[in-house]
Amino acid sequence: MKKEFVVIGLGRFGGSIVSELIELGANVMAIDITPSKVDEYADIATQAVVADTTDESALLSLGIRNFQHVIVAIGENIQASILTTLILKEIGVPKLTVKAQNEYHKKLLEKLGADHIVRPERDMGIRVANNVLSNNILDYLELSEEHSIAEIIVDGKVAGRTIIELNIRAKYGINIVAIKRQESIMISPQADEEILEGDVLIVIGSDSDIHNFEKKLFH
Repeated sequence: MKKEFVVIGLGRFGGSIVSELIELGANVMAIDITPSKVDEYADIATQAVVADTTDESALLSLGIRNFQHVIVAIGENIQASILTTLILKEIGVPKLTVKAQNEYHKKLLEKLGADHIVRPERDMGIRVANNVLSNNILDYLELSEEHSIAEIIVDGKVAGRTIIELNIRAKYGINIVAIKRQESIMISPQADEEILEGDVLIVIGSDSDIHNFEKKLFH
């Protein structure tokens, strides 16, 4: 059975979510207050609807409470985002992901009970900054204010040594959760696994420990 989602707000962020979910085989109801935006996704989404999501009766008439996951991707209109989130929580939507514009907006959404809050511009800024800061960091995903997952490519300075030789957890306080090697991925690699040049280490830990690890071993 296909998973079903509602995406509210069809700007660049919301629209990309609709397209990707459809590509991954999900059913998606796409909603926006602007008819021209809805028209763009009429042939992409499972169902595309023009609606004012700050109107509770409009949401109820669409059967929103029957969907397991609603994504609020409303852009600049913070008031509409907050009112929509409030209504969705009140009518009992099981899971709610909301886009936040800033830290104040994020805090309000937390108080309203949003299950997951994303800040795409900020998150992308963090990823780009970390990528350009180091030639070895390929990707960077923030988990919390202080902890992240990073992809670090191995060069000749580390290649040929095992995880236990490098003593990574004890020395640097981070964990290698996987190793990407060419087309394969090794989950929870063994301590005696030899690290090869070109491997991509997927590590998890505090931001300071990840940067310390990358700086000490790859510079």
